Amino acid sequence: MSGGSKTGKSFMTHYLESLALVEPLHRLLLDVIKDEFDRVGVIEINLVQALPIFNIGDNEVTAGALKGHGYYQGSNVSYNLKKLVGMGYMHDERCRADRRSVRVRLTDKGQHIRGLLNDLFEGHAAALQSVAVLHGTGGENISAALRRMEQADSFYLLIQFAHAQKCQFAK
Repeated sequence: MSGGSKTGKSFMTHYLESLALVEPLHRLLLDVIKDEFDRVGVIEINLVQALPIFNIGDNEVTAGALKGHGYYQGSNVSYNLKKLVGMGYMHDERCRADRRSVRVRLTDKGQHIRGLLNDLFEGHAAALQSVAVLHGTGGENISAALRRMEQADSFYLLIQFAHAQKCQFAK
């Protein structure tokens, strides 16, 4: 099922192009954050630690929910949380109901980093909008499409299902 589009490219071609763009865009984002941290003299935290600080914001979450809510994309969640708590960017507290679970929230120091990142992202959004890189609902459409892909229970299960359907019809 190739399904052409207005550009003559198949759905598969568009899909593969989209996947190929996500990682370089994420690396570019990390480079931009690194440049900003270098500019303002933030040397204590790394990029893997910076994004959860931004994403957590004013929320208080359990360590386990960090990955589930998309606040943390890396590995070694416990290690990085311990480092952020130790450096004073986060506060942790055992849950009263389940003493095995730890809830984290940003300290004032963490909120400062979040503010730096928020200002950086606001500046980039304004710049992209001013030069019409994403105009109209383009950004909303991209976000919605990526969110739909992410919300599948498991991306690999979706692929396996599609493969199973293809094999079923081949019989």
